[in-house]
Amino acid sequence: MKQNFTVRQGALDGVEAFLSVARHRSFRRAAAELGVTPSAISQAVRVLETRIGAALFMRTTRSVGLTEAGERFLSRAKPAFEELVAASDVARGLGQRPAGLLRLSVPRAAVPILLEPLIASFCAAYPEIEVEIAASEELIDLAAEGFDAGVRMGQFLDADMVAVPLSPPFPFVVVGSPAYFKSRKRPRILDDLRQHACLRWRRSNGALAPWTFNDNGRAIEIAVAGPLIANDFPTMLGAALEGVGLAQLPQPMVAEGLRTKTLVQVLERYAPVMPGVFLYYPSRRQIMPKLRAFIDHVKERERQRRKS
Repeated sequence: MKQNFTVRQGALDGVEAFLSVARHRSFRRAAAELGVTPSAISQAVRVLETRIGAALFMRTTRSVGLTEAGERFLSRAKPAFEELVAASDVARGLGQRPAGLLRLSVPRAAVPILLEPLIASFCAAYPEIEVEIAASEELIDLAAEGFDAGVRMGQFLDADMVAVPLSPPFPFVVVGSPAYFKSRKRPRILDDLRQHACLRWRRSNGALAPWTFNDNGRAIEIAVAGPLIANDFPTMLGAALEGVGLAQLPQPMVAEGLRTKTLVQVLERYAPVMPGVFLYYPSRRQIMPKLRAFIDHVKERERQRRKS
């Protein structure tokens, strides 16, 4: 059976006053330390004693001492309160300077192309920040999974997310290996894809993604067929390099293969242009300094890229 729990209001009220009086053995000196009047300290301690149900101090006109209940309360309350203060200091520090663990959800394909050089310079600039990269193709709930931000292609971002560009727009291109084309003609028009083995991508929602094209400004989707289905672009790229079939992939992923001629691009005039890759995070009023530092670093790198 589900139990009902309630949070006791004011559970810590008076504890700081009690600890100060116990340390100084004086209500007057405790009041001076905390910047309040002696009567305010006395009232706070009386309320605490009433809530606990036991006297914590023995008071005379000349001295203040701890009762047995006060001694026992002090032995447990002092380290607990000091730990609470320390926890507050740690949290305050993370809220005031770039430090702590920065968790990013990133698709595998973006790590070598975009993140490796960016992360290297960021870690050098902010040594107090630890960066954790979780490579995943799923569009996860950042807040629910404990991530500070994610990286995705622009067309997959929800409208309520704040997006910062990591790359310029780029085309989605169709490529195959020279070995694949040894026994097949290169496709010249979209209908030629019916005669080819096409590698397919299964989205995180389970649906098979069609291949998309741009025919003189007209968007076209084609349900292709082939021997392999993968849920990430690097697997498709590896299969294309091995001659398994044609793959439609982001141009930055295949740039090196095209340069070294281990890949051949086809259907160039039909390549659609995608918005690019973005760093995204939930819209919120206060951004932790560690994430703000990363966002500013990303923007500065983008400014430098545009200048060069």
